[in-house]
Amino acid sequence: MTHPPAAQHYSELQAGSLQTGHLLLLPDGERSAEIQSVLVENDDFGTAAVVLATLTGGGILRIAAGSTVLVALPGAATSGDNTGDSRSAADTGSGESDAATPVQAVEPPAARADSAGAEPAPAAPAVVVPPRPATTPAAAAAGPGEDELALIPEPSGTPESVVAAAAAVHPDALGVMLLSDRLAKGINTKSGSCLKDLSDLAHELFVTLKDAEGALAVADLLNVLPFDGNPGRWTSVEAALALSSYICRQTGKEDRAEVYEKLLRAPDAMETDPFKARINAKIRQRSLNEPNLYDKEIFRAIDNSNPDAEREWRLLRLEALMFLRAHGGSETIGLKELERRIANELESVRA
Repeated sequence: MTHPPAAQHYSELQAGSLQTGHLLLLPDGERSAEIQSVLVENDDFGTAAVVLATLTGGGILRIAAGSTVLVALPGAATSGDNTGDSRSAADTGSGESDAATPVQAVEPPAARADSAGAEPAPAAPAVVVPPRPATTPAAAAAGPGEDELALIPEPSGTPESVVAAAAAVHPDALGVMLLSDRLAKGINTKSGSCLKDLSDLAHELFVTLKDAEGALAVADLLNVLPFDGNPGRWTSVEAALALSSYICRQTGKEDRAEVYEKLLRAPDAMETDPFKARINAKIRQRSLNEPNLYDKEIFRAIDNSNPDAEREWRLLRLEALMFLRAHGGSETIGLKELERRIANELESVRA
């Protein structure tokens, strides 16, 4: 990191165009640092939202993808002894960086203030956080190993053929037919609605039709998907993993059930910051101790003599109970009580 001279020229560049080797002017307007690597995080709609620029010497700068930043022009002179941290984009030998840099030169804020004879604005601290590793030992230890993953059988054919085979066993089941018809058009694991349909189909097969084998075959299409940072899509995978764990526990496949439970809990260990990890653990434990079991909604449906609404709310309660069961219970609801409640809900929705 270095202090650029007032005469050094910079060019304006959109943050989404930053590349390795660019010499970036930091938010305080006085210091610059070379970019070691760039990672772009998308929002839930797939649009670039935040640029994470890892700086030479450590630290990550978070920049909105649409923001305009200043980078040193190729061949611009720099000062200071820390030549390793103050190289320009041209010094890295990257032709891509040169081609992406606009030719219009601008001066850094501090230089513009000095040339106008005015006092420069107070320097704001650089928003730099410690670098985040791609994987951590805790995250790796949380998930199952290759030998354990081998307990989950490979799908017999394409995902569409697996769905079709499970649906063919129940030609008269309207719920299965509607879901399988939608999925037959093509299964896209990046689509939240597609994942929801797969999860719903697995639950329909087991809860309504008592088809544990077909439910597991469909659920396994979801169970092998890793957590991609999107909570919306992960909700469907969570539900499939919890269902699969319960089915395996009921059919004596204890080892396979443990694999599903490890996969379900794996995202909990992905936070690398110790403080945030402790906070997340407390929030997670509170949600397990105080789960939403839809009591008010179910009682309201009973009072209104609306059996269809009651069944829908009980299905949501059943998913919540299976999720707790896959986590090994909580401090307020033990495993035996969970088993009893799950059995009661299954009996109610199957009636």
